[in-house]
Parts: sequence; structure tokens; C-alpha cells
Amino acid sequence: MDATVPDSEQTAWALTDAEVLTLSRWAIAIEQHFTERRGRPTPMDLEWGKDGETGELFILQARPETVQSNASALTMRTYTIHPEGHEVLLEGLAVGDGVATGTVRIVEGTDHLADVQDGDVIVARSTDPDWEPVMERASALVTQEGGRTSHAAIVARETGIPAVVAATDALTRLADAGTITVSCAEGSVGKVYRGEVPFDIDELDLSDLPHTKTHILVNLADPDHALKVSLLPVDGVGLVRMEFVFAGVIGVHPLALLHPERLSPEVAAQVAAHIGDQAPVDFFVERLSMGLAKLASAFYPRPVIVRFSDIKSNEYAHLLGGEPFEPKEENPMLGWRGASRYYDPAFRDAFALEVEALRRVREVLGFDNTHVMIPFCRTPEEGVLVLAELAGGGLVRGEKGLKVYVMAEIPSNVLLARQFAAHFDGFSIGSNDLTQLVYGVDRDSAGVAHLFDDTGAALKVACQMLLEAAHETHTKVGICGQSPSDHPDFAAFLVEHGIDSISVTPDAVVKVTHAVATAEAALHTSQGW
Repeated sequence: MDATVPDSEQTAWALTDAEVLTLSRWAIAIEQHFTERRGRPTPMDLEWGKDGETGELFILQARPETVQSNASALTMRTYTIHPEGHEVLLEGLAVGDGVATGTVRIVEGTDHLADVQDGDVIVARSTDPDWEPVMERASALVTQEGGRTSHAAIVARETGIPAVVAATDALTRLADAGTITVSCAEGSVGKVYRGEVPFDIDELDLSDLPHTKTHILVNLADPDHALKVSLLPVDGVGLVRMEFVFAGVIGVHPLALLHPERLSPEVAAQVAAHIGDQAPVDFFVERLSMGLAKLASAFYPRPVIVRFSDIKSNEYAHLLGGEPFEPKEENPMLGWRGASRYYDPAFRDAFALEVEALRRVREVLGFDNTHVMIPFCRTPEEGVLVLAELAGGGLVRGEKGLKVYVMAEIPSNVLLARQFAAHFDGFSIGSNDLTQLVYGVDRDSAGVAHLFDDTGAALKVACQMLLEAAHETHTKVGICGQSPSDHPDFAAFLVEHGIDSISVTPDAVVKVTHAVATAEAALHTSQGW
């Protein structure tokens, strides 16, 4: 008999959190039983039901799963393009190693984001975090500005789409191009071709990657990609950029939620419509914690290190309701960002929401494999202030296994490494900002992009100094910046100097793992590892 389902039931969850956890425990117990019985890992295909009157749960059937478990999930694509006879429209810096064809979609601002269709090639001056949901629909990305560490480059790597950045006059030269092919499969120079250019895709089996003593981790931001990336043979996640998760699942400036009275009536109405019937704080904490939980659950029990938000003031201002709360800074890269926000009375209430979301992920949802990291911490004293804010929100370093790391991305982090080590569980080298500040080069400026040397001698000296200080204090050091992903020889250099972990973009796992294994083999021969 047909029946009309009320709207309230159409949008309600079919299972409670407790029921989901019960089914999960049963699934784990059943898989363990058959694994022990058969003497080998045995993924199971389960069918279950729920009594419509009593609400009681039942397992109806359990049998070995044969489709997904027999398929090779550990594969990676490699691209070969055949550009002979095709016109090159422009060139820039290549991000990733893929190739994609699509229709040009000029995006000159957020007002044009709604025009982007699935498979389009977005062409823009630059991008910022509130573009991310739309960027995922694109087949490729071309920007006039920015370098290999710009926002556009970071998102392109994590979503797996090819991108060409610092492509001069792209908006003008591609305006009437129609269909184009974006190629990052020809070395460091990214090329944009007119029309559809043929290319081949090969699947590379990752199941026989060498094991390394140095932990290989991945950088990740989008919760929707977590399950797929978790299938890679890696030791966990070395960097979750909170601001990317934040922009994707929240989309509203946190202070706009806490202080709607400071918004114009028009913007306040937009914020109210965005969050719906939820209380503002509940909206923020629930959405952020569920986004982070997706990441943590995909990799459990492997560690997932979440870096608290490091959005600059110009980026925060673009979030819905953000403009009244953000200063206009001449150089946001060196301004009110990272740790300096967390204890500032003007932002500490917003930071407390991030802390509560992390506490909920660890203690309510049970993902104690989640740990935290502090970005852009200028002095050890500032680090102490941030640790106090964490503790006030229920995240106490050392309690319930919580580790608190600090980014090493400012020269002061290197020069005062021993003092920082007294307060944190480890360092993660942020080679993007560290290169910027060691060489005095704005990493978002195309004009000085040729001077941004993230494997240069000065950067290597800084990394070596940090590693030596960390070894003296028995403190772990990893790296989550872009350098090892782009330059496997730099990863080998870090291994030679005793780095503990290297976190790279998913598309770089294979080449970096091989580079690390080779470097470790050489050390084994020369030093008797």
C-alpha cells in the first residue's frame, strides 16, 4: 500500500548514532571471527534489518565479500599526452601530473561560481577557500596568479585535477578558446592546448611498494576523498588543513555565528538562511566535527594530524559574514594568522568552537587517532598561551593520548627549536612558508616565483638545524610542506638527516616512497642501519 512520508521523516536519519555504533561493532566482531577461522583477512558482506515495531536490530546474513576485496584498490594513474600538431595557447607552472579536457569557464569572482558545470576547466585570476566545492566539479584549473603553493595549487593536488598556475593573461587569452586540454604531464611546465588532445592513462599497481623506516603520510583536506585516499599504503595523515574542511562544510565566518548583531540585516538574513533551524554554535561544531570524523574514521587507527585554521584576514573576509570581523592588512601573509588569533580576545571565542569540534571527534565520536597541530606560532611563549586555550576547551596535551605538534615554518621555530620542543610533542616542517620567510619571497607572487626555491641551500640548512636540535631533545620531526611531493631528491636529503616522517600529496606517494627507500638503503649500507 502506498503511503505519504511526512517531510520531517524524509530528512530524518534512519538510524540513531547508537544503532550505527552497534552495527559497526557487530560488523567488526563478525569479520574478526571469520578472519581467525580462515587464517587470513576476510572482509564480510553483511545484510541487516530493523524491526519496524520494536526497533530491534538483526544480522540477516554474513558472507565473505568478493568484489571489492578482490579488486586492486592500490592503484594510481599515470598520464601520457600526444600533443603533436596541437596549438599551445599558453604555459605556466604545472601542478600534479594529470591531463584533462573541458570547456573553458571564465570565473572572475564568486558571482560566477554558479555558472561552473561538471567537467569545465575553470580559468580565474586566483582562488580562495570558498571556491572549493565548485572546484571539485571542474576537470582542470588555470590561474593567472599564484605559485606551486598557492591555494589553487593545494586544492588541485588534493582533488587530483591538473592545474596550471602563474599562466600570464589566461583570462584574456582563453576567453574565447572553447574546448581546451590542460596538461601537467610534460614536466614542470604546464601547457594549455587548443581543442581536444589525445592522451593515455595507465594504472600503476601500488601493492608492491617498498616498506620504509621513515613514515610516509599524506596531506588531505576534503573529507569526501578520505576513504579513497585511505586505501593508499601510507602510515596516516600528516596534515589536515582545518581551514579547507572549514570552508567546505561551514562556509560562514565563525564570528558571524557568534555575533550576528554586528552584521547588516541583509547579511544576517543570509547567515540565518544558511544555518537553517540549528543553533549557530551547534551548526558549527556538529558540521566541523562530522567532517573531521570522516577523515579520522577512514584512516583509523592510523594517526590523523589536524592543523587548526590558518586562514589569512583577506581570505576570512570572503567568508559569509566575515567582512565586519577582519582587519584590512597590507600583507596578510605576515599578519593576523595562525596561533596569534587563538588567544586574542577578538577571536578566541571562534577558536573555542574549533577546539570543541576536535574534542567531540576524540571523546564523543571516539576517534582518538586524531591529534592537533598549531600553525604559525611565532614564539615559545605564544605556544604556551595556545596550549592554555586548548586545555580550557578540554584538549590537554598528553591526556587520553593527545599529541600537540607545532609547525616549523618561521625562522624563529628553527632558531628556538629547543625551547619550542619543551612545550610540544614534535615539529612538522612547513616548507612553503619556511621557504617564503627564509628567502623573503611572497609565495603568492608570480613576479618573484623564480626565486621561490623550496629545495635551496638556505632551506636545507634551516631543516638540518631543526633536525639536529630535535635529535638533541628527543623530539619527533616530520614535514608536511610541498617540497618532498615535488622533489623526491629533497625527501632523500631529509631522510639522510634523520627525519621521522614525510607527508606528501596523494599523487606523490609512489615516487616519494621509492626515493625514501633508496635513501634508506644507502644509509643502511654506509651506516649499518
